[in-house]
Amino acid sequence: MGSLIYIPIAVFGFLILLSFIFIVKQQTAAIIERFGKFHSIRQSGIQFKIPIIDRIAGRLSLKIQQLDVIVETKTLDDVFVRLKVSVQYVVIKDKVYDAFYKLEYPHDQITSYVFDVVRAEVPKMKLDDVFVKKDDIAIAVKGELQEAMKDYGFDIIKTLVTDIDPDAQVKAAMNRINASEREKIAAQFEGDAQRILIVEKAKAEAESKRLQGQGIADQRREIARGLEESVEVLNKVGINSQEASALIVVTQHYDTLQSIGEETNTNLILLPNSPQAGSDMLNNMVASFTASNQIGEAMKKTKREKNDE
Repeated sequence: MGSLIYIPIAVFGFLILLSFIFIVKQQTAAIIERFGKFHSIRQSGIQFKIPIIDRIAGRLSLKIQQLDVIVETKTLDDVFVRLKVSVQYVVIKDKVYDAFYKLEYPHDQITSYVFDVVRAEVPKMKLDDVFVKKDDIAIAVKGELQEAMKDYGFDIIKTLVTDIDPDAQVKAAMNRINASEREKIAAQFEGDAQRILIVEKAKAEAESKRLQGQGIADQRREIARGLEESVEVLNKVGINSQEASALIVVTQHYDTLQSIGEETNTNLILLPNSPQAGSDMLNNMVASFTASNQIGEAMKKTKREKNDE
């Protein structure tokens, strides 16, 4: 019965002991007040305080924290835009007192400075420049915050402009402009490609015609040389030039008939096939050439007479 009396006493003593001890987590600072007045700052680990006299007024995280601020403002070309500015900050370990007692709502204070700087910088820029110079905006925000928040025990690690969101109608218009510009460039490239194809095709056709003409000229040159050699051979065996020419024409005439007959898909062609036909063709050709030469000489004579007059 007597031992039961000591149990409540032991429990009470254990509770009193627990009230002396408290634990501070890693990267955290605890502020101790004694009789409502600041007493000390305790770091991570097991710490002791006097019950009833001392109390934990609060705890501050010493980790890097991030605050995202959405700012809506107007650009130089009268476009409303929303910017998301991310501010990374940390409580300075040696200035925990200032961070806890000097500033009651640090988030509101940081937000106010971000609004002030962004609304001072962005209206000086056009919308396109806001996208290009977003790092300049972030640097300006950091410089202003760094100077202002240092006295309150906060260090600004970095500021980032993580999002730029113009009005929906403005974005749609920008997309249409971009699409039109790209279509214009594509049309120009297609036109250049077609022009190059036409030019190259014309060059190829011209080269083809040139080579074709050169081939025909070479062919006729060789035919003439062959005819000349044939006439010389026939002259050596006592056949005069007229008879030799007639013989060559007749031979080529029959060679032509043979070539046409060998082609199975050749259309019907009516040609004279008697030996006399070759001689007639030769006589007609000679008469034609003679008449052409006479006409040419007459034209030259008339021209000379006119010049003499």
